[in-house]
Amino acid sequence: MRHIRDHGAQNAVISNTEMDLAVLRTRLAAAPDMAGLELSSRVTTRQAYEEGPANSALRVALVDFGTKTNIVRCLVDRGCFVRVFPMHAPLHELLDWQPTGFMLSNGPGDPGAMPESVAHVKAISESGWPVFGICLGHQLLAESLGIGTEKMHHGHRGINHPIKNLVTGHDEVTSQNHGFVAQRAAAEAHAGVRITHVHLNDGSVAGFRLNDRPVFSVQYHPEAGPGPYDSRYLFDDFVELMRSTTIVRTVVRTAAAKSN
Repeated sequence: MRHIRDHGAQNAVISNTEMDLAVLRTRLAAAPDMAGLELSSRVTTRQAYEEGPANSALRVALVDFGTKTNIVRCLVDRGCFVRVFPMHAPLHELLDWQPTGFMLSNGPGDPGAMPESVAHVKAISESGWPVFGICLGHQLLAESLGIGTEKMHHGHRGINHPIKNLVTGHDEVTSQNHGFVAQRAAAEAHAGVRITHVHLNDGSVAGFRLNDRPVFSVQYHPEAGPGPYDSRYLFDDFVELMRSTTIVRTVVRTAAAKSN
């Protein structure tokens, strides 16, 4: 722990069979660096699947970059009908399902090594529908806005990370597991972005929302099980955002039909 604190996160080898240091060093040198490594394509679902009440008015298209099952559970518990799509499913396929919102899931790897996913997320965020990003989804959203991401000296790992909600002024204890982060200076300089959450240990960006679209994201895990539960309200916020956006769209469509 002291070594990582001083020198940063790094690859390592632990062995109780091979004791030759030269052999172990060779194996260690062959291990890929996380920087520049794309891993989501190895863990995304191969076929779309659905969870929750099919007759729900809340229809969430979840883009699976390596999603945790509890994200789906948290949505279903709030009455959502969720369809989990492979990460490479084209936008028209997602829209054909007629969602009322999009979830950008967590997942492994370096967001800077995922240009196709960044473009995909950019198109989703410009669709006009509510978008909620978690962890890698948050990082990809940042990249899609021109806010770069960077590998951290040492990542945030554990279930006791303190977060400040800058909107409410409340502090939250959160679960975190990531080694990349959105660049704070770039986020602060972006006119269309409002930083909503910061990590109290190092001041890093822990959440933001867009000023002109119903899009928001967080770096940590509000779905964490068995907890902490301080951030579960974010799913409630997403549900309310989907409801309000659907109502506004219905009113606009009705007014347009009457004027014609």
